Amino acid sequence: MDTVGSSPATPTKRGSVEAPALSRADWERGAATVPSRAEQAANQIAALAAGAEAGVRLGTKEELRSLCGVSVGTFNETLRLLQARGQVTVRPGPGGGLFAAAQSPTVRLGNSLLALDAQQADVADAIRVRDALDPLLVDDALWHGSPADFSELRKHLTVMAKAAESEDAAAFVQANWRLHARIAAISPNTLLRSLYESLLELIESHTLSILPSSEQPLPQYIRERYELHAALVDALDARDREKALRIVADHNTTGDRDA
Repeated sequence: MDTVGSSPATPTKRGSVEAPALSRADWERGAATVPSRAEQAANQIAALAAGAEAGVRLGTKEELRSLCGVSVGTFNETLRLLQARGQVTVRPGPGGGLFAAAQSPTVRLGNSLLALDAQQADVADAIRVRDALDPLLVDDALWHGSPADFSELRKHLTVMAKAAESEDAAAFVQANWRLHARIAAISPNTLLRSLYESLLELIESHTLSILPSSEQPLPQYIRERYELHAALVDALDARDREKALRIVADHNTTGDRDA
């Protein structure tokens, strides 16, 4: 369950959801979703590491800092991010520098991949259980959702749309998780809500990075996923249970098992 503009997306005659155009003010309000310089540099070096065999030297710290065009302080933060994600190892002394680490296991999410830590099996199980709980949360949202709840859901859709416009798969999936969490928050069932939120936290905590695959153009894939989630929010707001459950079924059976 998981476009942009200052007003909610509206359905077209064919039932799809069309996003309003972005204004400069909209982009500025969504600046929090733009990767920092350290994150951009980390992504640049991670791409080098992904294309190299484990243990291959990528370069010295200074060589890679110059390549990324960042300050020493920013590059230190870049190193922290890369090491936390398990993407590089750093060796001091002569012949040292940054080296490609062994690649993390991944699970496929339609047109994107989650790079995971050692708890890959736990994440796959969490996604299966989360999918099974989605219809229960849809029913609760239909019965208990207020206009204020649906207004909040549309704010999350706006963040997703901005990530889609910038073709940022990582930001899109993160915003997607936040939308799922907000739908769960509508439920008055404390046990259901707590379990669902715990599953989301487990999935997110073991995700090192999110990368595009090459089976479908990334902009097309993200746009389709945005439209699916926007249609879901529209169905919930309209109290259309049949349509909402059909969208959830599509969501969990079209290759996008966590977005």
